[in-house]
Formats: sequence, C-alpha cells, structure tokens
Amino acid sequence: MAQAWKCSGLRWSADGPVLVWDGGRHSALTWGKRVAFGVVEGGVRSCVGARGHACPVGAIVPGRSTGARCEECARLDRAHSVAADTIADDPRPYRVYLAWFGPGMVKVGITARARGSARLLEQGAVCFSWLGVGPLMAARRTEELLRAALRVPDRIPYAEKRAVRAALPEGAADRAREVAELHERAVALPAWPESLTREPLRVVDHVEVFGLGGLPVAVGQVSELVAGGVVGGELVAAAGPDLHLATGGGVVVLDTRLMTGWGLVPVTAGELTVPTRQFKDTPGVQDGLF
Repeated sequence: MAQAWKCSGLRWSADGPVLVWDGGRHSALTWGKRVAFGVVEGGVRSCVGARGHACPVGAIVPGRSTGARCEECARLDRAHSVAADTIADDPRPYRVYLAWFGPGMVKVGITARARGSARLLEQGAVCFSWLGVGPLMAARRTEELLRAALRVPDRIPYAEKRAVRAALPEGAADRAREVAELHERAVALPAWPESLTREPLRVVDHVEVFGLGGLPVAVGQVSELVAGGVVGGELVAAAGPDLHLATGGGVVVLDTRLMTGWGLVPVTAGELTVPTRQFKDTPGVQDGLF
C-alpha cells in the first residue's frame, strides 16, 4: 500500500501556492501541474486538533466541514484569537485593510503587520490596499468605524468569491477603482483613533499571482472527500484556499480545507469520483504526495 499523507492546508509563499503536509514537507503548485490524489479506502476524517495539539479523543469530523475540528477543538482553537476578538493585549502593530474580491465585493479587515500580505492571499483578495497601522485595539476600533460609516462587511462568503473569479474586469485600474474610492472616503473620516496612522493608497493586484487571467468559468466545486474517492485535474488557478482544476467535465474548484484530516495517497490516473456540487449558472519512500 502506498504511503498515506496528511495535508496541513494550502499556504502562500513568495513563489505561489504550496500544499503543506504533516511532518513539514511541501508541494509547490504551478499552473499546468496535475494535482491527483486518492483518499485511503476505508479511512475516516479525523479531527486535526487545536493550536498544535492533537485531538484528545481522536474525534471523527464531517467531510463537508472546512475546519476539520470537533466542537471542543474548534472552541480551543478560537480561544485567544484576534479573529474571534478574544484578546486585547497583543503588543504587535496591526494593519487595517480594504480587500476587493469582485464588483461590489469589498471588505474591511485587520492583520498583524508582521504577516505582510499573507492574510490577503489566504482570503483570495483579488486586490487590496492598506488603510492604517497601529495598536490592535485601535485597528479593531477603526475596522468597526469603517463597517458602520462605509457599510462594508468584515466577511465575504467563499461561495460569492468563487462565483465571480472568471468574470473580473480585465484592467487593473478597473479592479482597483472601488478600493480607491472607499480608501478616499475612509481616510477622510474624522473619528479615527489617534494612535492609528493612516497609510496612502497603494493598490496591490493579485490576478497574476492567482492565475486568474483568462480563467475558464467553473462548472462546480468539490463538496466533500470520501473514503476511496479520487481527485484529479490540471491546476489552472488558485486563490485563497481554492484550487481551480481542469477536468474532463470542465473546471472544478477544490477547497483545500476539505483535504485536512484525511489520509491521502498518490494516484497515477483518474478524474473526480468524489461528491461535487454543480453551479447553477455555468457558462521507495516517497518524498511527497505530488
């Protein structure tokens, strides 16, 4: 039997997307590369634990869960989380940003300055600009101010992001327009915390990084992995946690968060045999799994 691998998720490096495996190995992903793997026959999806610790009960988790954690581990993972707003004493500087995912889809958020643009790549932001930098609570107050004053959300569902990736404006200036307009309105607001320094408009575009230029419309997405199932296709683009794979039936989106918790093995051939959801509107010792 081939060696089984456990995926830790998709990460973004300076060179592009990378799949990370338990034990520290990485698989760099490049456009045109064939991504193919099978799920271990008779296997189950195990909770991935929390904050670097294994699940104490070895819980089995649903195939459709993007978190791959049992209820208790999910609670522990979000404890002391900036995203969950459960800490207030993080001394690191934070940045406030505006991120654009498609026409009419702009969100405001914060990220630690030390992380650079990693958070934006992880979310699949097509373009973004920083707004300001300062202490955590000042950044959090500014985020809330902008949500109320500009009526922009702090979350956009991945389903909405996926739906527009193949129909984005072709010009970078057109993609940057909404961010530029909101940035101008945001920095003019009078109620910014004094400890947060405004940052000038500098729109960063990720279309080339994600491979979205000329992206074919996806016909559907993988809804879950199952024991004995196979995923196979040619990588045509990646954004956030999503891989866009060209298959015999068209382009299908794989959310790599569905891979965590499963034992995965290499396959030499085969297309998708895992459940998918069709979109309504569709125009020796192995060194790694791939």
